[in-house]
Amino acid sequence: MSTANHTSIKQALNEKSGFQIWWRLLRPHTLTASFVPVFIGTMFATLEHTLHIGLFIAMLVASMLIQAATNMFNEYYDFKRGLDNDQSVGIGGTIVRDGVKPKTVLNLALIFFGISILLGIYICISSSWWIAVIGSVCMLFGYLYTGGPLPIAYTPLGEIFSGFLMGTVIICISYYIQAMEFSASVIWVSLPIAIFIGGIMMSNNIRDLDGDKENGRKTLAILLGRKKAIVFLAIMFTLSFVLTAVYIFTGLLPLWSIISFISVILAIDVIKKFRGKTKPLEMLPAMVATGKTNTIYGLLLGISLLISNFG
Repeated sequence: MSTANHTSIKQALNEKSGFQIWWRLLRPHTLTASFVPVFIGTMFATLEHTLHIGLFIAMLVASMLIQAATNMFNEYYDFKRGLDNDQSVGIGGTIVRDGVKPKTVLNLALIFFGISILLGIYICISSSWWIAVIGSVCMLFGYLYTGGPLPIAYTPLGEIFSGFLMGTVIICISYYIQAMEFSASVIWVSLPIAIFIGGIMMSNNIRDLDGDKENGRKTLAILLGRKKAIVFLAIMFTLSFVLTAVYIFTGLLPLWSIISFISVILAIDVIKKFRGKTKPLEMLPAMVATGKTNTIYGLLLGISLLISNFG
């Protein structure tokens, strides 16, 4: 790859040196998939229980560290398998464009996992040791998502695993450590968020469809084809909002939760940004917009629950 092309892709992505190298490695636009579930689960619990701020912060930091570590495993293993190069879009580019040693990225991911384990011990001491079992399974799948002999991200199951583990499971854990009891209602409330998080993965796979196909991946986006995958993403968004409306109508969510529908504007924008685009760089704004849709929806839903506490 020529130096000119290497420079042009960095310029197109506005990649800078210094601290920005490590910030990109975290893939900050994906961290919404870890922040939002913890926020929602905690706020839903505080409708009937007192907020334990220490547990909330510990759960939030641990979840974000696991998400960041998962991104680093992705960076490391995709490079090792020869799937990433200096023209790849949607990665941190830390290895292929910034020259950071692969081993450094792997070690940093393991350090993040280690810190998460320490936070998990605090959470378990304050709640239940069953959380350690569930948390360990989540961390294992975080590694297996791109590591191991058959990475989950290379199969049609990526959206299901990411949505369920980062959405439903994290929301349920966040609820439980606050309430110290379980409620079936929290599972229902988790479904729209799980779908949105799955949508982030679908958006990523739509953008990377051509490259993934060339490298032998079998993602859902590849099986559907780009046009149908975009339609499927639109259906996922629609289902999330329909479920939210049903929950408000049935009283599972407070009337204030109607403010979460402001994010419909962003969801529509995602689909518009995808349509007619075929190159990864052209679809990058749509990918980022998908993360923003999840963020705004989750924040507004959480705020609606918080407001209801004072109602």
